[in-house]
Amino acid sequence: MQTIESLIRRADDFAARNPQAGESVFATRNCDKHGEYQAKQLIPGRFAMCPTCRTESEEAEKREREAMYARIAHSNHIARLGRAGIPERFHDRTLENFEVENEGQRKALDFALDYTADIEKTLKSGRSAVFIGKPGTGKTHLAIGIGRKAMQVQKSDVLFITVMRAIRSIKDTWAKGCEQSESQAIEALVAPDLLILDEVGVQYGSDFEKNMLFDVLNDRYEKRRPTIFLSNLNKQEVAVYLGERVMDRLREDGGAVIPFTWDSYRNRNKESK
Repeated sequence: MQTIESLIRRADDFAARNPQAGESVFATRNCDKHGEYQAKQLIPGRFAMCPTCRTESEEAEKREREAMYARIAHSNHIARLGRAGIPERFHDRTLENFEVENEGQRKALDFALDYTADIEKTLKSGRSAVFIGKPGTGKTHLAIGIGRKAMQVQKSDVLFITVMRAIRSIKDTWAKGCEQSESQAIEALVAPDLLILDEVGVQYGSDFEKNMLFDVLNDRYEKRRPTIFLSNLNKQEVAVYLGERVMDRLREDGGAVIPFTWDSYRNRNKESK
């Protein structure tokens, strides 16, 4: 809805673009807020508004527009995080607010910073990683921080999902009447520019499930689409779960296994209360 000040300004602008014949007429007018000012007569009996009021009104409208655009951008960003599968609890996780208190955390953050230094190039390289360590040590925080950097690349897609949900999304297509095919479910996991697979090895799946997961990872490998794995297992256990073929491919293109060996942030916070 247009303000009165906005309508007055439009009238002023129109009058300025369509000057009346003859000499311009000026008069001293009084603004309740800013006092006297010299005003040009636009039409008989109608004078331009106070220039200071006009400037203040324009600046206020500019701030209001900027605030509206910021709200829209924030809303779109939150919606995009949701589409990426990032839990609401972790929406505020970034590389910038990852806490570093020991050398191990410094090395983990350094890897993430190096990984995202040229994130567009990384997304095209297929460079993957495995974050291993106890629950609550910041694996998800760093992975989502990387994911957020990837989302800054134009038209890039990121998907955060647990292994269990990934397998279930494929199995669900077997149900009678399901509109999505198995190949479409697999493609939904292959398509993202960056896939973050959480809870790797929480439950040792059947050979069939492992083969299904391998098919997804193999397609991603062939298309040079990076994957970040998060696991509470140790390196040997992760290797058993993923298989040597997957681990061999992880080592290519600068892939690495990053250990998170420090105590849980959550346990530390409980103890400090």
